[in-house]
Amino acid sequence: MKWPLSKRREKPKAAQPTAGPAGVGASGERSIAIDTGGGDFLGNALTGDNTRVVQLPPEALRPPSEVEAPPGLDDLPLRPGTFVGRTRELQRLDAALSVPGQVVVQAVHGLGGIGKSTLAAHWAATRGARGHAPIRWINADTPADIEQGLADLTTALQPALAHALSVEKLAERALQWLATHTGWLLILDNVSNPADIAPLLARATTGRFLITSRLATTWHQATTVVRLDVLEPAESLDLLTRITTAAGPRNLDGAAELCAELGHLPLAVEQVAAYLAQNPLLTPRAYLDLLARYPATMYRHGAVTTQAERTIARIWNITLDRIATLQPLAADLLRTLAWYAPENIPVTLAAPLADPPTVSSAIGVLSAYSMITPDPGTDTLAVHRLVQAVARTPDHDDLHRTPQGIAQAREQATANLLTALPATWNTPATWPTWRTLLPHIDALADHTAQDTGAPRPASSAAPGTSSPAKACSPAPSDTSNTPSPPANGSWAPATPTP
Repeated sequence: MKWPLSKRREKPKAAQPTAGPAGVGASGERSIAIDTGGGDFLGNALTGDNTRVVQLPPEALRPPSEVEAPPGLDDLPLRPGTFVGRTRELQRLDAALSVPGQVVVQAVHGLGGIGKSTLAAHWAATRGARGHAPIRWINADTPADIEQGLADLTTALQPALAHALSVEKLAERALQWLATHTGWLLILDNVSNPADIAPLLARATTGRFLITSRLATTWHQATTVVRLDVLEPAESLDLLTRITTAAGPRNLDGAAELCAELGHLPLAVEQVAAYLAQNPLLTPRAYLDLLARYPATMYRHGAVTTQAERTIARIWNITLDRIATLQPLAADLLRTLAWYAPENIPVTLAAPLADPPTVSSAIGVLSAYSMITPDPGTDTLAVHRLVQAVARTPDHDDLHRTPQGIAQAREQATANLLTALPATWNTPATWPTWRTLLPHIDALADHTAQDTGAPRPASSAAPGTSSPAKACSPAPSDTSNTPSPPANGSWAPATPTP
């Protein structure tokens, strides 16, 4: 293939010499003539397109070690107007004392929406301000964000450098400043890759870092590691009540049930409370009804002040994108686990998805990003109930929740249960297995009936018992309470016979 010929570019003709004062002349493209009056030239002579002059005061040329931080450089985001609970976590952050000549690194990790950034902002504003200056907040999602945050620190310290140095050089100057000063607090919010901040941590020899991240397993070298969990029921109810009634008294019928349905996840409670606040005629119980009938719509929408990327449905999308890139099976596993009870899910229910190394890798990735919580003592997994609910809700606009993908996950969850079920159910030796699986059998049946409209199969509890838990815990001498197999239903065939 021949490339098209381009017209030869003609060389510009040399400019004709021009006579300057006292006979001084200039020739050639972009030439200038300067009359020094017989003395030395002390000044700037510039030529060229878009040429600009930056004049720096002498103090701007001082090395970073000699630059002191003036008052007023703190740049914390707006503090949350409503903050509840977290007493134990705040005390753990307080406990790490700064030591001369040592850097303090604290990490707060947890599920997206659990309140990591809120905790960091509240602590920095109310407790971290004691003895720390300046306090700087850096969004740490990407290396570019971190570099820009460091560059902003330099220009805050020395505004004259804003247009004199590149972002890269400004960031390097900030690193030098941090390495030669103490007393500062740097908050690195939402770190997605520890490698992005490794050079920053390595350069600092004093001061304090407060890191927030969804990653749970990479902070073993930190001074303090805080795992953030959901709010206590009373705390989430307090949060919902404060936001909903900020403009005046409201009918809060169903508020406690709504908080439980949201799994006491702070972000979800805040967003639902804001939605209720802007809809004075809507009670928490009415919201529960809408959530049951239109889950995809309610998870996708929030109040007018809710950012689209921060709605309940989208809060985990970025994490799932990264998880699917690292280990494609992990996203499939999460959708499968969404059909079981949220706690004490036996690892054996994940085994049929792939070979053991791949399944182990998928569990590890989900655990690292706080999407599931493994319990090594019992070989079980836990998934936040709101994560499960969203993962089971089809949405054509979400690649992780296509109707086809969710239907396949439900079928996989059913097949995995059938694989794990004992061949016989009326033998005492099989009762521990039934005791473990019955909550997930019932959950799968409930979710299938609720989320697909299929009829709910008969309860797996034995006749005369009040609950599956009682049914699967019979007294050995009383065979009338032996656990019954799951009833035939749309979600599973009859229990296999030996």
